[in-house]
Amino acid sequence: MKLPPFEYACPTSISEAVALLASHDGEAKPLAGGQSLVPMLAFRVAAPSLLVDLRKLADLRQIEITADGVTLGAMVRWREILDDTRLATAHPLLVAAVEHVAHYQIRNRGTVGGSMAHADPAAEMPGVAVTCEAQIAVTGKAGTRVIAASDFFVGPLMTVLKPDEIITEIRLPAWPAKRRFGFQEFARRRGDFALAAAAAFYDEDNGRARNAHVGVIGVADRPLRLPSVEAVINGQKIDDVLIAKAEAATSAGVDPADDIHASGAYRKALAGVMVERALKAAVA
Repeated sequence: MKLPPFEYACPTSISEAVALLASHDGEAKPLAGGQSLVPMLAFRVAAPSLLVDLRKLADLRQIEITADGVTLGAMVRWREILDDTRLATAHPLLVAAVEHVAHYQIRNRGTVGGSMAHADPAAEMPGVAVTCEAQIAVTGKAGTRVIAASDFFVGPLMTVLKPDEIITEIRLPAWPAKRRFGFQEFARRRGDFALAAAAAFYDEDNGRARNAHVGVIGVADRPLRLPSVEAVINGQKIDDVLIAKAEAATSAGVDPADDIHASGAYRKALAGVMVERALKAAVA
């Protein structure tokens, strides 16, 4: 399909990009990799008056690893995450999740910031960000602010981003070397949108779990972290009995709606299975 008519700009600085966005009264859209926006344009779901292409903003293409954690520039592409061998130890959960993002060709184009701004409830990166308590740095006409991932998503394809703001960084906290984790996703075909997925990790203290984090995607209007499931895990030895309790708590803690892809009841059960598998992967 042909795209709707729009003006096009390709700024060379963040300040220029923000000024362009601010000049169109909410009718401008930033273009990162185009993984989601270009199909939306083709189907007329989006029809901005101006596209602000961010491809020349080299400052947003960095992956920084320090003692404080991993910082991803908003224009980092999925393939760059998978190709960065440092991340296999600096943040293996991130790598495991990105391996499920779409298909090979799309991973060459799609970006971290684009996925966060698009806010698809079934997208992997928002789920990782919420589960890991990431911080999202955004810059707009009023300056820079940092938003907790749990506060960033407000509904399907909806965030707290203002029309003149762009995401600049996603900051993931440090990942201890001995942390146990799992990421599991179920889709009709590899690379399709997830019907449900789960990310889980915990640290160990004398054989018992502590600092458990459990998140799910594809079962609500935004990614969810599940404190009720974490409470089942914390302080306990992770065995089959406990994992079964966590599975039941997951299914009880989500309330998916019916849609054309699956019933709410199916997704409810599937979310529990994904958490079960994620925890078994963590133990293994």
